[in-house]
Amino acid sequence: MSKRLQVVLEEAELRAIQRAARSKQMTVAEWVRQTLRAARRREPATDARKKMEAVRAATRHSFPTADIERMLEEIESGYLSAGNR
Repeated sequence: MSKRLQVVLEEAELRAIQRAARSKQMTVAEWVRQTLRAARRREPATDARKKMEAVRAATRHSFPTADIERMLEEIESGYLSAGNR
C-alpha cells in the first residue's frame, strides 16, 4: 500500500529540485523517491557503536585458529576418516 508524504520546502529549494528532476527527465515525485532511496542505502544498517561492541566482545574470546590450507586439510581428512567407518 502506498502512502503520501507531504514535505514543506522553501520556494528556492523547490525550484532547485524541479530543475534537478527536469534535468533527468523525471517528475519531481520520482526524483524525490529515488533520492530518498539512495540516501537510505547510504545509511548504516546498525549503529556503529553496536558494531564496535560486537567486535570487542568477539575479541574477548580465544578460539583456535590455523592457516586456511591446514584447516581445509583437517576438514578433508575428517571426511575421509568418517567415510572409512
